[in-house]
Amino acid sequence: MSDDRFGDRADGRVDDGLNDGFEEGFEDDEFDLGSLEEELRQTVAILDPVPAELCRIAVEAYALHDLDARVAELTFDSLTDAIPVRGAGDVPRMLTFHSGGLTVDVEVSEDGLLGQLLPPQSASVEVLHGPRAGAALTADAMGRFACPTPPAGPFALRLRTGGEVVVTEWMRA
Repeated sequence: MSDDRFGDRADGRVDDGLNDGFEEGFEDDEFDLGSLEEELRQTVAILDPVPAELCRIAVEAYALHDLDARVAELTFDSLTDAIPVRGAGDVPRMLTFHSGGLTVDVEVSEDGLLGQLLPPQSASVEVLHGPRAGAALTADAMGRFACPTPPAGPFALRLRTGGEVVVTEWMRA
């Protein structure tokens, strides 16, 4: 039994009328895929453009990508690893990161950020705050560094010690 809306074809397939004029099919070499892709990009750019702020964030996120950087893993966080003390008010958050032979101890409080590298050594330290430009700090010969403003939101540290680059895991302040 056949539905009256559809016609039967000689090859046994049902003709639903949707492919009128396109029965031969398309050959891949008939299309210039490069120009089709460019037309689609232009259409999307007009109808649904990417916000300029998002483009800027994406470019800056890619710029943070250091292929030679070692990642310093979080090994201690006073929010989760420390035993709470009764009656303690606003205590600073203590963080410890390890990467190979380098240890980074960081104290985060409402007064800012204090840190020390172990073994003690001088280094340039950058506090990364996502899309915003990070604070550039310098660790002295004892490995100490300080930032007078506390990080707001996610942050990480990028350390340059000699020819080595170390980046800590991202943390939420």
